[in-house]
Amino acid sequence: MSSRFFIGTSLLTLAMLFSSIPGIAHAETLDRQLQFGMSGSDVSALQTFLARDTTIYPQGLVTGYFGSLTKSAVSNFQARNGIATVGRVGPITLAAINAQMNNGNVTGSNRTSPMIGPITVGTTNSGATMSWNTNENASAIIYYNTSPLILTEASVNTGVTISGSTLLTHTDLRSSHQGTLTGLQPNTNYYYSVYTRDGSGNESITLPSTFQTKN
Repeated sequence: MSSRFFIGTSLLTLAMLFSSIPGIAHAETLDRQLQFGMSGSDVSALQTFLARDTTIYPQGLVTGYFGSLTKSAVSNFQARNGIATVGRVGPITLAAINAQMNNGNVTGSNRTSPMIGPITVGTTNSGATMSWNTNENASAIIYYNTSPLILTEASVNTGVTISGSTLLTHTDLRSSHQGTLTGLQPNTNYYYSVYTRDGSGNESITLPSTFQTKN
């Protein structure tokens, strides 16, 4: 079963499997999704990050404007990291860039999307309970599967689709989140990702990670 949360069209599919979850710490990160035509200090931060690797952004220009060169560099970053080359920084690419910019630490007082704190997972032989906080009130969904999750990022506007089973943790907006998965297989490895959405429609996800149920 899949759930779709997107505005716009032109979705491209990617399969991602990362072992770490972004947490909250004091370091610079990108605060919003970025795409062609946008400008600002966060675009400059993106360009500075991409310019660290000349094979990704050979021009290395830091202008604060998201033009064709930056779009090409973002596509190169996505190709390098197994993400569909949509050329915009959507929620999946945003999570990947922020994790690499700060060794997995995510923060930012001006973020327009919810910050997802460290996730704790407690398991039994047939279930798992996950708990985490966000820096603002948001709804939450847990995606999980015994196979690697497939994430689909929009090439324009906002949105992401995630494969697998879902647990709608809650639809009301809150900053403290907990969800319990039931009916799981014992001694089995599960892939999971957490999706949050605030009252303005800004969304965040965690990079897929894993847990194993007990015998």
